[in-house]
Amino acid sequence: MQKYSRNSRISAITKILIENPNKIMSLNYFSEMLNAAKSTISEDILVIREILEAMDMGKVETIAGATGGVRYLARMSREEEEAFQESICETLRDKSRIVPGNFLYITDIMLDPTIVHKAGIILASKFAKIKADYVITVETKGIPLAYEVARYLGVPLIVARKNSKVTEGTSVTINYVSGTTGRLGNMGLAKRTLKSSSKCLFIDDFLRAGGTVHGISDLLNEFDSELVGIGVLVDNKEVVKKMPTGYVSLVDYRGVDEEGNISVEASKRP
Repeated sequence: MQKYSRNSRISAITKILIENPNKIMSLNYFSEMLNAAKSTISEDILVIREILEAMDMGKVETIAGATGGVRYLARMSREEEEAFQESICETLRDKSRIVPGNFLYITDIMLDPTIVHKAGIILASKFAKIKADYVITVETKGIPLAYEVARYLGVPLIVARKNSKVTEGTSVTINYVSGTTGRLGNMGLAKRTLKSSSKCLFIDDFLRAGGTVHGISDLLNEFDSELVGIGVLVDNKEVVKKMPTGYVSLVDYRGVDEEGNISVEASKRP
């Protein structure tokens, strides 16, 4: 079996860890794949850990025990995080983003892979300690961001649908009042979607009054599960809200003045 140089091993291990965030990878797996002793693999991982942490590119954790190994946790430096938040604010200050009804247009941002990728890393790092079993969102433009957060947390993504699908079997549906439109709506999940007694993290693009969040919380209660965290890209600070649990936002939106200037700023670091 082929032997690999240290540089080759380090490159391969780094690629695998980064492509499988928050997933425990055993030393035996790397040892067999790279035809190297576990002690050699441990030394390679130590090099990877040191350089990633030195450059604020993530963290490699060692998990002890029979089922242990190593896992990569995505991180971003505070400076890079703040620069990203400010770049979003600059983009949102464009007056042309105000659409009829005084809503803020952010669809293009939510469909930009580079933006969603960075926002996903930041939000995932904020909620890494809550050990969520699932990331949940609603059937809206927040899905790409929720997907990225789920990927970096290494958990499944589930989507609450506004209309049930025959192909998903029996569903549980609840009514809720939309915080954006003030209208009565409904959302549902197929019974096979998640296991009971699960902890779920809600991710969305824009938080207004929190009606959708309360709907998600009620829906999860039907599955004997709980909402343990909320993460959004933009938080509308014009609206006072009472949330079922704490939440994290990246940008605070404070409305539009008489001259059409949009007030946005980076959310305070939690």
